[in-house]
Amino acid sequence: MRKHNLIPNNGLSITQAQSISNLCNQRAKDIDALLSNINNFSKTIDVGGKNKILVQGKSIPENVVELLKEKSKLHACQAFLMENIKMKETLFNITRTKRADVSSVVIPEEPEEPEMVRINLIPNVTEEWGWEQLTADELNKYSEAEAYASHIGQFIHKGQPLDRLRTELPTISSIDWMELKTGEKTPVDITVHHTPAQLLTIHESLSNIHREFEQKVNYFKAKVKNLVTTENTRIANLNSIAQNDASTKNRILMNEYESLYKKAQEDISVITSAFEIQRQVELKEIATMRINVDVRYQETIDLFLDKTKEVEGDGGAK
Repeated sequence: MRKHNLIPNNGLSITQAQSISNLCNQRAKDIDALLSNINNFSKTIDVGGKNKILVQGKSIPENVVELLKEKSKLHACQAFLMENIKMKETLFNITRTKRADVSSVVIPEEPEEPEMVRINLIPNVTEEWGWEQLTADELNKYSEAEAYASHIGQFIHKGQPLDRLRTELPTISSIDWMELKTGEKTPVDITVHHTPAQLLTIHESLSNIHREFEQKVNYFKAKVKNLVTTENTRIANLNSIAQNDASTKNRILMNEYESLYKKAQEDISVITSAFEIQRQVELKEIATMRINVDVRYQETIDLFLDKTKEVEGDGGAK
């Protein structure tokens, strides 16, 4: 199971987290709207002494870097909140459906020799297991880096807004013509509001940021892959040892069978009772869990916190 930021009795309530997640999503959409339909020029024409706009100019905002950083941070914060909301529900369901493990207690209907040990080879772990080995802080760093790399990449990569502007800019004419009457052409003023140097500066700035976070994403992916490889090597060794020890364990089983049978019912009763007591304790603790906000998201959380309303019975963030 992946690491989480849930702690008992203190932190951000699930209701607050859901509301803030929605607000983060809405703000990110607002930023998308600001960056949509940007272009390199406007077109106007003189008609009867009055300027008529043919193409409305919309240049890249001066704070485009900050806007994309904010958008990335909002998505990272939303991912952090939703992961912990889902994790609380997962913890509750896992604990609620757990049953006492009495598989080690043998209860035949009548005394008989036990079955020989069957060698249950340990299955190899998957990449999901590798991610579960990372700490909550490492997972948060990965989610943040992935958000930055993804959303900045969506703006600067080939075919995306910034690339289209840079490709189009050298092809823009300084003047255009429009035929208002047959055989008469009227000049159209074209105002270019970007320079190649400006677009290059923006591209270099965003590329540096993108490269930094893409390296972080690749680092964690490589770490997970190495963890999985190392663990599967360990499992292979354990399986080999298990096969060699199988015959020895079978002999031990035959000697221990009688004593295990006599106390089986007592063992089951003790195990089941202790398990149920512990399970109830765990369920109560999970019910009180709240999200302990990671410091990298605290500023975003605080920005939206006063806009949320607490549902009765869930309590406020402490």
